[in-house]
Order: sequence, then structure tokens, then C-alpha cells
Amino acid sequence: MNIISVLPLFAGIGLFLFGMSILGASLEKIAGAKLEKMLEKITNNRFKGVLLGTAVTGVIQSSSATTIMVVGLLNAGIMKLSHAVPVIMGANIGTTVTGQILRLGDISGESMLLSILKPSSFGPMLIGAGAGMYVFVKKKKTKDIGTIFLGLGMIFFGMSTMEATLSPLKDMPWFTDFIIHFKNPILGIIFGCVMTAVLQSSSASVGILQALASTGAISFSTAAPIILGQNVGKCVTVILASIGSKKPAKRAVFIDVLSNILGMIVFFIIIYGLNSVFDFSFWNSKMTRGNIADFHTLFNICTTVMLLPFIDLLIKASKKFVKDKDGSYDERELDILDELLLKTPNLAVEQCRKLINAMAELSLENFKKASGLVINFDAHIFNKLNDDENLMDRFETGMGNYLVKLTSIDIGENNNKAVTEMLYSIGDFERISDHAVNIAEVALYNYENEITLSSEAMKEYGIIQKAVEEILEMAVETYTERDVRKALSVEPLEQVIDNIHYKLKDKHIERLCDGKCSVQAGISFVELLTNFERISDHCSNIALYVIQNSSGSDIESNSHVLAEKLHNEPTKEYTLTYDFYNNKYSV
Repeated sequence: MNIISVLPLFAGIGLFLFGMSILGASLEKIAGAKLEKMLEKITNNRFKGVLLGTAVTGVIQSSSATTIMVVGLLNAGIMKLSHAVPVIMGANIGTTVTGQILRLGDISGESMLLSILKPSSFGPMLIGAGAGMYVFVKKKKTKDIGTIFLGLGMIFFGMSTMEATLSPLKDMPWFTDFIIHFKNPILGIIFGCVMTAVLQSSSASVGILQALASTGAISFSTAAPIILGQNVGKCVTVILASIGSKKPAKRAVFIDVLSNILGMIVFFIIIYGLNSVFDFSFWNSKMTRGNIADFHTLFNICTTVMLLPFIDLLIKASKKFVKDKDGSYDERELDILDELLLKTPNLAVEQCRKLINAMAELSLENFKKASGLVINFDAHIFNKLNDDENLMDRFETGMGNYLVKLTSIDIGENNNKAVTEMLYSIGDFERISDHAVNIAEVALYNYENEITLSSEAMKEYGIIQKAVEEILEMAVETYTERDVRKALSVEPLEQVIDNIHYKLKDKHIERLCDGKCSVQAGISFVELLTNFERISDHCSNIALYVIQNSSGSDIESNSHVLAEKLHNEPTKEYTLTYDFYNNKYSV
């Protein structure tokens, strides 16, 4: 065996690892959003949590990805630690699915069906089918399915290449001598741990061990400690990903590491203790791919069953290891975005959506507070409004930066549209809140300087205030509920508010000329009208973004073009809606 004959081994390992990577990424892209929502809605039932963690990991083929999702949900304050731990335990079981798939290499027989099912035959077929779907079909979903086939085919083909390259090693004494070293359980555990930490995937390291098993040199006494080490080594990825996370997330990672270490210790004591007493007949027997897959699965199932009743004790231990400085580890922070969620874009976009919906609701509340202050000033409400506005500013800055980071990674076409829309919308919601503060400051000025509006001006104020409150409520519902039909009613009302604004300014000038209104009161009234009109403009923008996104048109294009089209080429429904609001808010 010379250097040339070893080169296919590197190709096999490369194909195998790359296949694992694109398979997991493709599966997550197709099913990620649904799976993440399932994780988010996890119940108090621990058994269901384990099943959910197993299912999610079985689909996306990565316990690390599932655990990172859970860590992100913990950071965001969506999931409690007691709910997260069973999911993580289930993820450890789900990661064994890959090994069970790879045991197909043990299939033997002369029939055509059995020959096709062997990885050496099945792999090229999947690669060919996947490549054809990816290259020749334009439909995005079909391309994604094609990449799944490609990934799975590469795994099988890579495995077959590794096995073919490693096969001559069974006749080489130096290889046998090397493998024997790992019968030392400590060396075996260290080797398994290091190999998995380097590959950052227990599925990949178990797959490589299965390939080595094809040489016939891997016995139970050799494989057992390596597999025990692999289950500890897989925690390295999650540990690295949790750096900088909040305390609940760090506790979840601590429990994951502790669970695997405890499982390793218990298995180690049981296996080696029983072997010393009963001298297992299979101890030095050769292990097949299936034997390795079964032992890997057995370890994770037994560890979960053993530790599931003691989740509360594990949580208590994690609190002692990751201590609170102020005793408030459970405190929900206002900003629910987390850098870790960027590894799972679907969830990151969903979190952004939640935050912008909160901004929408807060902008409405701020407007209601501000408009009420004009009628009855309250210093406490005024201060609360300013605090809420500062919060809106932090939301806009933090979310804007986060959304920009999302645009720099591959998040898919639909997510890109959602992110673009949010980048535009956060500015409108924040500006609505700014205008609410402007209204409140007018109220404060009037209160401090004992300026009162005339009864006629207050009546007009009530009309435009109600119209603006309605359009803002409509815009918020349009955005949070993604209601396109409601969005189409915003623009007619915005046009009515524009007309009201001009009419009331004309009436105000008449009052000034007739001496029915003081100059100071007049300035305040005009400023109120201006802020009301600008709020309605932002409501129009928000509704137009929703309409454009739902129609698939480019949000970056000027939304005012769509507004002008609605004004200049009104539909029958637009005209009826305009007439309705024009009569409702007549001045």
C-alpha cells in the first residue's frame, strides 16, 4: 500500500463529510422553519420533548444543529430550561439515525434488489438523480430535494470509497497493531473524543469507524471505548457555539456535556465490570457496521432513559456550575435576538418578525398615550411614553444591525424578501413613535404655558385623531396578521386623512384671521396636524410593503409608485372604501 493507493481514501473522506454537510443543510432548509416552530411550542411533557428532539435531529441529521436551535430559543427567552433538556436528550438519540442508514453496507446477497440497495450501487444512483434534479429542473423545491439526494449519495459513495481503500489494511500487521492500542479503554475514549471534536460531528466519526469495521480489524473491545469517547466529543461544537450565550443556554450546554459524561462513565463501569466477571465471548469478535450503529444507538437511548427522571437534579447542578450574579437568570430581556440564531436563519427571521410585531404594537400604544395627553396631560404617562420611545430606538438599532447580518448569509429567497420588508418597516414604526413623542411634547408645551385650543379646534382634533388611530390600528393588524385585504383599505383612508389635514389647516387660518384663536394655540394645532398626517404616511408605507411582498414584487422599488397607481387608477373597491371613510370623517 503506497501513497498513490491512499489518495482515494482522502477523496472518500471528503465526499463523506461534504455529503453530510449538504444533506443536513438541505434538510434544514426544507423543514427548518416547521421544525423550529415545533421546538418553540414544546410542552411540559418530557417524553414528548425527547421524541421531538429525536425526530428533529433525525430529519436534519445533526444533534449539534438541534441543540444550537434550543440554545437560541433559551437565549431568546422562548423556551424554559426544563423544557429544553428533554429535547437535547432526544437530539442525542436522533443523531444515531445516520449510522443506522449506513449499516446498509452490511447487506449481502446475489439478488438484483439487494445489490441495488448496497451503498456502492445506491450511492452513484442517488448522485446521478440528485445532479439531474439540481441542474435540469428550475423549480427551487425540486433543486432542494436534488441536493438531499446528492448529499445522501455522496455519503454512500464516500463510505464505499473509504471501505475499498481501507480493505487492504486487514492484511497489514502494522495496522492491526495500531488498532490493538485502542483496546486500552482510556486511549480508545480519548481517540473517539478527539476524532469527533475535530470532525465536529458524531455521525461523521461513527461513519468513519463503520468504514474501518469493513476491514475486519475492529472488535467490540476496540469499538466500545471509541464510541463512548465519540459521544463526549460531539459536545465540543455546542460548547463553542454557546460562547457568549446567556446563563440558561450555558446551563443547557453544561447539562448536555454532563449527561454524555455520566452516560460514558456508567457504560464504562457496566461493560468493563461485567466483562471482568463473565468474560464476554463477543469481546474480541469483529464488529460490523450494524453492530457499531446499534451500540451507538443503545448508548444514547440508555443514557436518556437513565437521566430523564433526574432532569431537576441536573438543572440544580447546572445552576451551581453556572451561577447567577444577581439571582435573576430567568429574567427576559427586551431584545430577543441572539447571534447564535444566525446559524438557523429560519428561526432568526421568525424572531425578527416577533420583535417587529412588538414594535408595531408599541407604536400604536405610544400614539394612543400621546394623543390622550393633548386632552388631559399626565406627567407619569408622558415619562412612560419617553421610556417607550427609547425602547423603540434600541429596537430599531439592534434589529437593523441584526437584519443586516442576516442579509450577508444564505437565508433563501422567501427569507430575503421578509428581511428586506422588515428593514424598511422598522424605520416606519420607529418614526410613528417619534411623531407620537412630538405630539406629546406639544401637549407638554400647552400644559406648561397654559395654552388651550378653542372648542372648534378640539372638535376637529377629535375627528383627525380618530381617523389616524384607525389607520394606525389597521396598519398594525395588516402587518402582524399579514392581511393583504386590510392593507388595501389603508391607502384610501390615508388619502382621506390628507384631505382632512388640508381642510383643517384652511379652517385654522380662517380662525386666526377672525381672531378666534391665539398665535401660540395656532402653532400647536398646526404641529399636531402635521404629525398626524405624517403618521398616516408611514401607515401607508407599511401597508404597501405588505401588498408588494404578497404579490412577489420588488420591495426596493419605490412604494410611492404603487400608491400613485392606486390613486390614479382606483378600483371600484378603492373608491367605495374612500367614500366610506370620507363620510365617516367629514369636516
